[in-house]
Amino acid sequence: MKYYKGGEFPTQPGMYFVYGDGGTGKTSLVKQFRGHKIVFSFDLSANVLIGDKDTDLMVLERSDVPVIQKQVQGMIWRVIDKGDYDVVVLDNVTALQNLALENIDNAAKDNRQNYQKLQLWFRQLSQFLRESGKTVYATAHQIDLGDGHFEADMNQKTFNAFTSMFDLVGRIYLKDGQRMIDLDPESGDHAKNRIDERKLVKADELIPQLHEIKPTETKTKKEA
Repeated sequence: MKYYKGGEFPTQPGMYFVYGDGGTGKTSLVKQFRGHKIVFSFDLSANVLIGDKDTDLMVLERSDVPVIQKQVQGMIWRVIDKGDYDVVVLDNVTALQNLALENIDNAAKDNRQNYQKLQLWFRQLSQFLRESGKTVYATAHQIDLGDGHFEADMNQKTFNAFTSMFDLVGRIYLKDGQRMIDLDPESGDHAKNRIDERKLVKADELIPQLHEIKPTETKTKKEA
């Protein structure tokens, strides 16, 4: 463990998790993040990012599926270690969960232990992303619980394990032609916002730009 005296600990980049129906614009939110971005696409739906010169793309291939956990861990570690990126994006975590669970199911027969392994792997992945010093953005599909309530389309304990490290969790939806993101934990949906006080935001204003300073900009200011 690291020790910081008297609250003198470094500011950590934000971690954002947004879930919602297909077509609500989860992937397009990547464009709001400043800096050089690497997108890991697990559902092959990154067409909206074509032409964005600040964004590089890693696309899932068939050969990756049987070793998806090892492949994802290795590739994320390499791109972070390389130091070329300010933002790491996981799009879509629902698809990643399903692929990882299928591999775990094929390796063991105890269903309860399989989900425990899934939860542990996602917790470790989230912790690694937190410790990377990078801004992180992850997306997921949603499921309808009825009575106007929704949650991310993930095993609930796996969702809790993964998003425990995230600063912001919100549901994106369309209302009167406007894309909105619910950040209010009292709304009945899975949500939280540890970045600022907002409980409901327009999707186009998700990122508080004043808090998003590229590492290269920070370094330049210090050197100056």
